Amino acid sequence: MSQFCIQVINPNTSPDMTNTIARAARSVAAPGTTILASSPSQGVESIEGHFDEAIAAIGVLEQIKQGKTQGAQGHVIACFGDPGLLAAREVASGPVVGIAEAAMHLATLVATRFSIVTTLPRTVIIARHLLRQYGFEHHCAALHAIDLPVLALEDGTGLAQQKVRERCIQAKREDHSGAIVLGCGGMANLARELTQELGMPVIDGVTAAVKMVESLLALGLGTSKYGDLAYPNKKPLSGCFEQLC
Repeated sequence: MSQFCIQVINPNTSPDMTNTIARAARSVAAPGTTILASSPSQGVESIEGHFDEAIAAIGVLEQIKQGKTQGAQGHVIACFGDPGLLAAREVASGPVVGIAEAAMHLATLVATRFSIVTTLPRTVIIARHLLRQYGFEHHCAALHAIDLPVLALEDGTGLAQQKVRERCIQAKREDHSGAIVLGCGGMANLARELTQELGMPVIDGVTAAVKMVESLLALGLGTSKYGDLAYPNKKPLSGCFEQLC
C-alpha cells in the first residue's frame, strides 16, 4: 500500500514536458510514494513570462482540486516561476511546494552561494523577483540564460541540453558559487549527470520539491489554515471560474 500520494503539476500543456517531470519525480520518490503527474488541458504550452504565469495559475488551481479528489496528499508546482503558489496553498490542505522555492532552499543547505541557469533572458528577471520574495537574493551569485525557449528542451535536438551544460560550466568557472540551480522544470533530467560532471551540487527543483513534500507529509505537516492561507472565503464564482468552487 502506498504511504503517500504526491501530485506533481506541470502548469503548461506540453505532454512531453509532463513526462520529463514525471520521470524525474518518480526517480527520487520513496518506495511508498505514488507520484500523480498532471497538467491542465487548456492554457499555455510553455510558461515564459508574467502573462503566461497568470493563465497557468488558473490551471494550477484546477489541478489542485482534481488532485485532491484523486487522493493527493501533497502537491508540487513544477514550473520555475511557481505560478499560483500562494493561491494553491489556500485551496489545498496538504503541503504545496514550488520548484523554484524548493531548489533555492536546498541550495542554501549545501552551499553559501548558488547560481541559477534558466531559459530565456526575460525569465532571469522573474527569477530575481522570486529570489527577493523568498529571501535568497544575497545567496545568489549570478543568473545565466541559455537564450532558448522552454520547449527547446523537448525538441529532440539536444541543443538546449548542451547550452545548459555550457552555462553550468561557465557558472562554476566565473561565479565562485558552491551550487547551481536549474531554472526550468524541463531541465529536471539533467541534474544528476551535471552534478557528477562538475563535481558540485546541481539542483533540480522537481526532485527537490518531491522530497520536501515527502518530508512534510512524514512530519504530519500540511498548509496552515490559520491566517492568510486559510481556505478562500466562500463566495459565488461566475463563468469559467465556477469549476473552481
